[in-house]
Amino acid sequence: MEKIEHKTVPTNGINMHVATIGTGPAVLFLHGFPELWYSWRHQLLYLSSLGYRCIAPDLRGYGDTDAPPSITSYTALHIVGDLIGLLDNLGIEQVFLVGHDWGALIAWQFCLFRPDRVKALVNLSVAFNPRNPKLKPLDGFKALFGDDFYICRFQEPGEIEEEFAQVDTAKLMKRFLSSRSPKPPRISKEIGVRGLPDPSTLPPWLSEEDVNYYATKFNQKGFTGGLNYYRCMNLNWELTAAWTGFQIKVPVKFIVGDLDLTYHIPGVKEYIHNGGFKRDVPFLQEVIVLEGVAHFLNQEKPEEVNAHIYDFIKKF
Repeated sequence: MEKIEHKTVPTNGINMHVATIGTGPAVLFLHGFPELWYSWRHQLLYLSSLGYRCIAPDLRGYGDTDAPPSITSYTALHIVGDLIGLLDNLGIEQVFLVGHDWGALIAWQFCLFRPDRVKALVNLSVAFNPRNPKLKPLDGFKALFGDDFYICRFQEPGEIEEEFAQVDTAKLMKRFLSSRSPKPPRISKEIGVRGLPDPSTLPPWLSEEDVNYYATKFNQKGFTGGLNYYRCMNLNWELTAAWTGFQIKVPVKFIVGDLDLTYHIPGVKEYIHNGGFKRDVPFLQEVIVLEGVAHFLNQEKPEEVNAHIYDFIKKF
């Protein structure tokens, strides 16, 4: 881990913290919520040892990257803009893109906006979700899961942050990262995040040191930046109207755990396996479903995920 270099890069009006290691073709890793560059630690070390230049930023609002105060500064256009600026600053024309959770959502948007900068994409956990011109995302989630669904509960500025603040951050991170339930996460207003189950022990892939790294950074930065991505979902829907019906035209491999909550959203399995995904992502080459694996698959099963990423990108 001490071989990983850390630098700050100015891009799109903010300063972005980037972890980087290795030389060769560039691989850009995009983390999710509530995570950091650190979520890719295993992939950075593995792929750099095989001759790749690995780059994992803290995305806007996270870790050691700036967190602008305005909620509307966290749209997909802002985040992809940050990443294009990062690549320009580093002198990189094209990258292999690897995303997970919100990072996967951003990676899909990156491929919509700037496919010319992407050699190939490996996305984890979150399948492409084509824009529905008749339904705003939050309306869809409310209809499916009700007001207690975690994405709905994240909408009111400051409200969920107050609830998070009532729980020790390390404990909160353990609850998030250890979750293995494929059911839609609900946070009732009555009980709040205190109702999330406490793991009796840490899973074998997560150490106290890992948890404390996340907790230290979120204690310093707070959760608001990451939560603002959720608060921009309907705004993203409005801003991306021009891309309605647009296909993802880069080579893609998709990996998901069969216990991942995203895989159990109604309609998602059918979309992935019955032709919808391939229709919208015509260069989709592989879909991998890892058995007995939950949401944080790149940390839970690093060897398997590393091998899957390498086996795909080495073709190009």
